[in-house]
Amino acid sequence: MTLQEQIGQRLVTGFPGTELTEDFRRVVRESKIANVILFRENIESCEQLRRICDEIQRLVREATGHGAFITIDQEGGTVTRLPADAVNVPGAMAIAATGDPENAYRAGLLTGRELRALGVNFDLAPSVDVNNNPKNPVIGARSYGDEPDTVSRYAARMIQGLLDGGVLCSAKHFPGHGDTDADSHLSLPCVDKSREELERMELAPFRAAVAAGVPAVMTTHILFPQLEPGGVPATMSRRIMTGLLREEMGFNGLIISDCMEMRAIKDHFGTVNGVIAAMAAGVDLVFVTHDTLLGGEAARAVEKAVARGRLDAAEMEESSRRILSYKEKWVDNTAAGAFDFDAARAENEAMLQATITETHRPAAGVPALGDTPLCVGCPAYRTSLVGNVDDGRANLFGTRMAHELHGAAAAMSADPDDAEIAAIVETAKRHSGAVVGTINAYLRTGQRRLVAALAEAGVPTVAVALRAPYDLAGLPESVWALAAFEYTPESLRAAARVLRGETPATGRLSVKL
Repeated sequence: MTLQEQIGQRLVTGFPGTELTEDFRRVVRESKIANVILFRENIESCEQLRRICDEIQRLVREATGHGAFITIDQEGGTVTRLPADAVNVPGAMAIAATGDPENAYRAGLLTGRELRALGVNFDLAPSVDVNNNPKNPVIGARSYGDEPDTVSRYAARMIQGLLDGGVLCSAKHFPGHGDTDADSHLSLPCVDKSREELERMELAPFRAAVAAGVPAVMTTHILFPQLEPGGVPATMSRRIMTGLLREEMGFNGLIISDCMEMRAIKDHFGTVNGVIAAMAAGVDLVFVTHDTLLGGEAARAVEKAVARGRLDAAEMEESSRRILSYKEKWVDNTAAGAFDFDAARAENEAMLQATITETHRPAAGVPALGDTPLCVGCPAYRTSLVGNVDDGRANLFGTRMAHELHGAAAAMSADPDDAEIAAIVETAKRHSGAVVGTINAYLRTGQRRLVAALAEAGVPTVAVALRAPYDLAGLPESVWALAAFEYTPESLRAAARVLRGETPATGRLSVKL
């Protein structure tokens, strides 16, 4: 391979919309970028996804002589990219609530087979972050729990399921994004823990994932000053990427970056400089996911960095050959395969039902919602930049739950003030009970104050957490509290079955409230 082709193998980019853009085609042909990432905005249906994956493969093979890694963040739950006519499995914390690690395997196997059938060959999942900071705004329900043993057990089974399903997968976000109260999409977080503390908590699931045979590990853009005193985040640190992960932990698979356009990199170091530094640190696949032309600019800058000796030519060749060795097995010599969507939906629905978790039952018993409950929810707003881009206008919880329970719907804002709370409480007094769906209420506390106000007004009240279950801590004793972990029509149906008394909530939390 030429140097330009080697560099192209090490870069991943994306494009806007549901059709390949001319910018994307030009960057692939001119800069030989050989890998792509797909987001929800790129996908409108399973049929369209198959078609665009075929187009990507034809284009990349013509331009580079090799197939493309087609990557996607299909974790399940709150981070899913597949369309409505696909099957989206529950997220990590929901799966852990079932109490059965084999459900993580089933979720991985289902996801892997589905992705392979649709033309995607690389799932950027699972998260093996230990969510030991309840105020974490970006991980939360994406984690299997707040203990490293729990995360290790469930992640290992998810990894095996994805591999058996026919796709590559990656453990993320190394060395750990669980103990932050900031989002690296928006800022540069810092985890100032000793190596001993990190070994006990953050690093343990990564060691387990490496032992389980995970083929890729994704980096995080976080400062770890006691691992890297040089003031650069893990993605750009040779001490962490090569010294710790590659040499000490014995990982010989693909090291891949999180997006280099995230503000943790862009605002503090610059995306293109960050790409060069990540490659110098030992990262194999570097993601420039949104700005297609910036990916081409990065490719040209990397070529100059090799010429000037900032990047080692022998390491460039070694990394590109490592990438091609995985492509030979997972891209070039594999067929799409069949996938039974109907059977998968039935399996997924049963698995999702087992995730619904009762976190508190009042001493007086389950409140009687009566014949005309008021169902209160806010729009499914985007809680972090990694989450799905939701419409932001529809009161899905209120309207869907009112249909399920034969009640009435009411909308609230994401963080209601005193006047809005008072108005909703007055409305609820005219109904037989209230069901409130919360989203990150532990951060937007107006939602929790609404639940408390309903209970204090004597309204029989149920709270259903639609993201992380931390929303349910500290509610009045009379409130029945359920964790559903995701804001989807499927999870609302599952929660409604519990509220109607058709099935018990059998889940058990894997985190402490």
